[in-house]
Amino acid sequence: MSFLQISALTHQQKVKSVYKRALRLLEMYLHHRHHFRYNAVLLRAEFDKHAKEKDMVKVKKLLEDAEYQLWSNQHYQPKQFPDSPGGVAHEREVVPPDWVLDGWHPLEKAMYPEYFARREERKKEYVKWWEQQYGGPDAAKDKLH
Repeated sequence: MSFLQISALTHQQKVKSVYKRALRLLEMYLHHRHHFRYNAVLLRAEFDKHAKEKDMVKVKKLLEDAEYQLWSNQHYQPKQFPDSPGGVAHEREVVPPDWVLDGWHPLEKAMYPEYFARREERKKEYVKWWEQQYGGPDAAKDKLH
């Protein structure tokens, strides 16, 4: 779930995010490439005009104004990338869990002998790690009694 924010963003990251969202908004409204490029250059010039600003109060106000402009000019039907959250194909591909391979018939497993041999080794390594980390099945029984 890469779309969830789990850390604080620096001012520079916030500005980059606003700039990118502003470009995406321009893309949604301007369908002809030459119109989009012209307006993208104007947008970049607006951001570059304030790039060397040192007064943090003014910088914060500029960022808040840009955020408000983005919010107030939202497109009525925003474009979504198909695999992004909200897109038509988001989480469409179901990845089967690993235990599904345990149900394969031995003749099916025989077609991939190296893979299944390595898989069995890794399962044993995982069980060993689990028992070192959390204790074996005997330790769980001792805790219950």
